[in-house]
Amino acid sequence: MGRKARSRDESRVARRESRERAFRARLLRWFRRHGRDLPWRLTRDPYQVLVSEVMLQQTQVSRVAEYYPRFLSAFPTLRHLAQAPARAVREEWDGLGYYRRAANLHALARRVVEDHDGIIPRDRQTLRSLPGIGRYTAGAVMSFAYEQAEPAVDTNVGRVIRRAFHPRARKDARGEQKIWETAERLLPAAGPRAWTFNQAIMELGALVCTSREARCGMCPVAPLCSTGRRIG
Repeated sequence: MGRKARSRDESRVARRESRERAFRARLLRWFRRHGRDLPWRLTRDPYQVLVSEVMLQQTQVSRVAEYYPRFLSAFPTLRHLAQAPARAVREEWDGLGYYRRAANLHALARRVVEDHDGIIPRDRQTLRSLPGIGRYTAGAVMSFAYEQAEPAVDTNVGRVIRRAFHPRARKDARGEQKIWETAERLLPAAGPRAWTFNQAIMELGALVCTSREARCGMCPVAPLCSTGRRIG
């Protein structure tokens, strides 16, 4: 590669990094003012974080906010859940739907008690070996419970990153990988700030950059967003 080509590449990388830093800073400021006070944001307990993440899959936040404290009251620790009969777990889950989630959570609790002394693992590979844990949930537990700088790309996060940075990316494996790579670059290095950033970008997708409408006029990162600049 010639000197000019290297210079162009370095300049392109520098512009991208500057944009990503600005995006991160704007989003964190917005979240500190506008983030919702949700019960699962008040804990770093891995079990409680996991319960909330499993419940939030394909379920509205308002409904989870109703069931989450009741479920934890019935099964306050992972060991309580592991020791419970399947019927009791199903009864406490009744009304949330997608009951396979409850079965997976119950199986996970038993596996963690048997294989990990009741301690939910904090590394990606081990988490993903547990029942019902995919790439997103593993990242969410690592970030929200253990405050690791780990990306957690759910539907909301993927939509925000796609609109902001990759509006032409295909919705295939290659496109998804590009989104995950961007999510990882956007993360602050420090654990607590990484927790805040992941919560913030999810909040933006839930409240502002929604599936039905991109509310660019009220979006804190619109000046840095490929879609927001085009609409504006």
